[in-house]
Amino acid sequence: MFQKHPLLFGTFLLTLTGLMSRVIGFFYRIFLSKAIGEEGMGIYQLLAPVMVLSFSLCSAGIQTAISKYVAGEPTTRDYKASSRILLTGFALSSGLSILCCLLIYQNAAFLAEKVLLEVRCEPLLRIFALSIPFASVHSCINGYYYGIKNTVVPSASQLLEQLLRVGSVYLIHGFCIRKGLPVQISISVIGLIIGEIASSLMSIAAVFLRFYHLGVPLSFYGSRQVCGCAHKIVTLAVPLSANRIVLNLLQSVEAVYIPNRLMLYGMTKERVLSVYGVLTGMALPLILFPNALTGSISVLLLPYVSESQESHNDERLRYAIRRSVTYSLLLGFACTGFFFVSGRLLGKVLFDSALAGTFIRSMSFICPFLYLSTVLSSILHGLGKAGSSFVYNTTSLLIRLCFVFLAIPHFGISGYLWGLLLSEIVLCALYLLSLSSYIKVSGSSS
Repeated sequence: MFQKHPLLFGTFLLTLTGLMSRVIGFFYRIFLSKAIGEEGMGIYQLLAPVMVLSFSLCSAGIQTAISKYVAGEPTTRDYKASSRILLTGFALSSGLSILCCLLIYQNAAFLAEKVLLEVRCEPLLRIFALSIPFASVHSCINGYYYGIKNTVVPSASQLLEQLLRVGSVYLIHGFCIRKGLPVQISISVIGLIIGEIASSLMSIAAVFLRFYHLGVPLSFYGSRQVCGCAHKIVTLAVPLSANRIVLNLLQSVEAVYIPNRLMLYGMTKERVLSVYGVLTGMALPLILFPNALTGSISVLLLPYVSESQESHNDERLRYAIRRSVTYSLLLGFACTGFFFVSGRLLGKVLFDSALAGTFIRSMSFICPFLYLSTVLSSILHGLGKAGSSFVYNTTSLLIRLCFVFLAIPHFGISGYLWGLLLSEIVLCALYLLSLSSYIKVSGSSS
């Protein structure tokens, strides 16, 4: 049954490993919040904008392009073409990642002081920069496997990354305690590098073994074809990456200015970092936990939808869209009820934080819209409507930014949570409107 339904099997496998990784991640965040404190969590979370932007620049669009252009391999069995696409994408991503690594490492002081508005982020940025090339390798190879609907290697590498990341931080923390050394926030970023190195090495070994057993060693197979391949990848990846960079820049402004606007509300800097750390490092990851399922579906929906569209199989496409929307909404409403009822208990038991419980309960209402938007975004990208998705996400982020700058100084963090809910509702409404019109056109033409 799994061989006949690769989307079902891939979703199951990605969801299983995603849930395992998130369970490990939860215990890790509980441990980390106690090891470096709420303020330390807030400082660490300030790195998120730089992390996301570097991924968008170096890997995101190229990974999607690789997935799209190798999606036909199971049917055509043109392994030389897949090899050429993978290596070309890998070369492009590696060049960008090395450049990005050098820029962040050399300008860490400026980024920490002028961009993130927290000088204590400087050493963390330097350590993080070293992980970028390894992350790009991992991303490109995952893109290849997602494209051919084989999720075994991405799932295994994801789990390995999480295990080594958490295990290394735990060991370093234990060593510091035994030696009487202070526990630094940097241990969390060191763990990130170790996890990325391990997962990239595993991915490289797996893809080399795959092509070796196929009897088609990894090679570019002709310079003329490589130029055409690079043009295809760049043509698709540049607008996707540009869209993501713009969106991530807006998200970065949001992330940096939430603490800034909270200080205008009257909080001290230490209290602001604690609140921000609890919100983004404890409560939000718990809300996102069930998104392991919708996230797995969305990763595999892109090549599935793209393949269905190219083969003009409209009935298969409509079936996939309807089922994805239905199950995402069911999951979302179930999680809303669960988090609203048990939010305070979860905050106390998991994080020993009453504030985390308050945030979990408040954010429970975004679950249906958050999970649904993840799936709908992937469907639109698979249909070639990346431009529409970009406009919708930009609209959603601008709504949130309005609440960050206008509501937080008057209502505190509650003003941001109101904006978060409204922006997700608007985003889902725009997605559904765009998708419903597409389905109507498909139905009339079939």
